[in-house]
Amino acid sequence: MSSRRSVCLEELAWPEIESAIENGTQTVVVAVGSIEQHGPHLPLNMDTLDGDALARRMASRLGDALAAPTIRPGCSGHHMEFPGTITVSPETLMDVIRSYCKSLDAHGFEHIVLVPTHGGNFGPVTTVAPDIARELEATVIPLADLDEHMQLLNEGLSEAGVEYEQDVIHAGAAETAIVLAIDEGLVRTEDIEPGPEGDISPARLLSEGFKSITENGVLGDPEAATSEAGEVIIQNVVEAYVEQVKAERNAA
Repeated sequence: MSSRRSVCLEELAWPEIESAIENGTQTVVVAVGSIEQHGPHLPLNMDTLDGDALARRMASRLGDALAAPTIRPGCSGHHMEFPGTITVSPETLMDVIRSYCKSLDAHGFEHIVLVPTHGGNFGPVTTVAPDIARELEATVIPLADLDEHMQLLNEGLSEAGVEYEQDVIHAGAAETAIVLAIDEGLVRTEDIEPGPEGDISPARLLSEGFKSITENGVLGDPEAATSEAGEVIIQNVVEAYVEQVKAERNAA
């Protein structure tokens, strides 16, 4: 509609949202981010910045969608040895997601897309989405395949000419590239330093905490990151997720 100034739900006035829904805006994208350490060079809101970017671009690409405010904090207990990290329990996060979805469903959105951008949030999103879907009239579409998400990040690096890949991604080349693409001023380039590489046990990271493996909170080498690679990563994730949303909406 011509009077809509933004795809961001929080930037609109309620009559604009009401009018958008009445005129065919039936989808809302909800990213699920975090406030947690990302090494000495990235801000605590890295996953939230990523969520904001993905939700807004997905909404714009779909053309008939809005981006809800990114949910934060997330399930980040494995980062609590690093100051500033804020964590909630899986139960609390799932309750917040449920409340978000109930609110959006009540306003008339027909499709609610859940996009976790922090590894610790993928499990809770996967768990709660089917329950929420049974409670609501809206279709709930969780894009919560962590392996696929990591693969898209690695593929983005490769397509941008950065020959670097990690099975477990945190504060390394891929995430540093994403922040460089969003706002390079947020990256403390003078504080970039590498972390452990090679085989890293996700189970140990979750059970014993990140500091049991990495003293600085980094996995891999952020030096390989470029803003160009970050832009390719974001575009790849958006394109893949938009296609999934379209397929799910058509099947609903």
